[in-house]
Amino acid sequence: MHCSNLGPYLNISILLFTIWSQGKVQHTNIFPFSLTVTIFLSTLTPKFYVALTGTSSLISGLIFIFEWWYFRKYGTSFIEQVSVSHLRPLIGGAENTNSPQATFSATSGENETSRQSLSECKVWRNPLNLFRGAEYSRYTWVTGKEPLTYYDMNLSAQDHQTFFTCETDSVRPSDAVMQKAWRERNPQARIKAAYQALELNNEIHFNMIQNSYVWLSCVQNYCATAYVLLAEEEATTIVDAEKYFKQALKAGETIYRKSQHCSSQSPQHEAQFRRDTNVLVYVKRRLAMCARKLGRIKEAVKMMRDLMKEFPLLSVLNIHENLLESLLELQAYADVQAVLAKYDDISLPKSAAICYTAALLKARAVSDRFSPETASRRGLSTAEINAVEAIHRAVEFNPHVPKYLLEMKSLILPPEHILKRGDSEAVAYAFFHLQHWKRIEGALNLLHCTWEGTFRMIPYPLEKGHLFYPYPSCTETADRELLPTFHDVSVYPQKELPFFIHFTAGLCSFTAMLALLTHQFPELMVIFAKAFFGTLLSPLSFMMEKIERLMPTGLWHQLTQI
Repeated sequence: MHCSNLGPYLNISILLFTIWSQGKVQHTNIFPFSLTVTIFLSTLTPKFYVALTGTSSLISGLIFIFEWWYFRKYGTSFIEQVSVSHLRPLIGGAENTNSPQATFSATSGENETSRQSLSECKVWRNPLNLFRGAEYSRYTWVTGKEPLTYYDMNLSAQDHQTFFTCETDSVRPSDAVMQKAWRERNPQARIKAAYQALELNNEIHFNMIQNSYVWLSCVQNYCATAYVLLAEEEATTIVDAEKYFKQALKAGETIYRKSQHCSSQSPQHEAQFRRDTNVLVYVKRRLAMCARKLGRIKEAVKMMRDLMKEFPLLSVLNIHENLLESLLELQAYADVQAVLAKYDDISLPKSAAICYTAALLKARAVSDRFSPETASRRGLSTAEINAVEAIHRAVEFNPHVPKYLLEMKSLILPPEHILKRGDSEAVAYAFFHLQHWKRIEGALNLLHCTWEGTFRMIPYPLEKGHLFYPYPSCTETADRELLPTFHDVSVYPQKELPFFIHFTAGLCSFTAMLALLTHQFPELMVIFAKAFFGTLLSPLSFMMEKIERLMPTGLWHQLTQI
């Protein structure tokens, strides 16, 4: 503050000291409290009010900026947090937590919360994840942006180590090389290791020919996982990726048959059989996805059905979601309904693909003739009610999807992992299913007219659910790890601004307005200020006068002597 603004404060201090010394030390009643207030207000100049309002506006603005920054970073109000953490115990608001029962309850509650958050924020492999070399890398070449985050790729590396490695890899030299390859962070190092594993197989193949081994034994040492890695990361087109996967299928089937016969011999053989099963299922699934991308949709559907029939226990891989998308492309809606009847069960983990596909089939029956004006005039028919309820069910499960389907938000390439009910799952679903919604006339119009009504049905606060378990609060953090930084992550439910942010914003605006008015109209604002303070202090002045009349005359002198 400028030095010239300190003059009014010094004058006030001198005046107050003079009033106190004359009115109290001389133990007279010449200066009652009301007169003191009047003299005090009359000595304040317009400069004092300008300085007071300007300083108040500056301080409240700084507090507001800090509160906003703290809320954006930590999701809570600093003032509220400090008051709860430090002031509540001082005024006796804290409960007694020293007892063993309270300690046990708190500990068990924290453990339950952590277990619940871990289960709610479980990250799943995207059933329709793209090919790194043929799709993700091409996007990077064109835009210069990285579509995958390090967290997402690290999860994929962990998946590859789980699916494609086992304890007996050291027995086969090529598998030992691939075990190290899946841990490599550099893509070129992984590709180089895959070629090294294939070269080891060629050497084994040559040695077996020299020693007159049969040809079948040579094939058994081919490294299927090396071809898998090359198909995923080196192939720049889907056609090239399919060629690599066909080579991986030949090697994988032979190795699978051999390990199947030996699986009961020891735990090591059983682990090797599980690994070879994972490799075979992965290769067949990716071959079906290649056929789907290359337009051979009926072939892809047949491959997926055979895979689900051959390995029914691997439903956790969600192959049925690949099948649903392919059947929708064929417009085989009766087959889609049959798949939904099998997998849309409350005991199975739901997904956006299941919920929104069910809603799409219900909407298809009425969307071509649906009109909001007609529906509001005559009411909804039974089929329309079923369609609207299905849309509400889907939106409650994942509220992020409608904005992508209605193209209110731009789509990006889906990540390799998704969080169910999160923005990452919404991106993955809309990326592949938007065309199916557009194909059905009026389906998007029905979605546009009805999806927002879902939020009026869900109880508030959102700790309560309506059709599903309560919406998890950890989705935003996980989605920000899975989705690239250039994507605007959709957040639900939106965090409400704390009271103190509203309060400090209002205080800053009010004091700034007072400072501006005082600077423009000093005399008029001084009159208003004196009237305001006089009115505000009048009850206190009245009480002080009553106290002074009741007190003995020499009381102040005796108190000052003490």
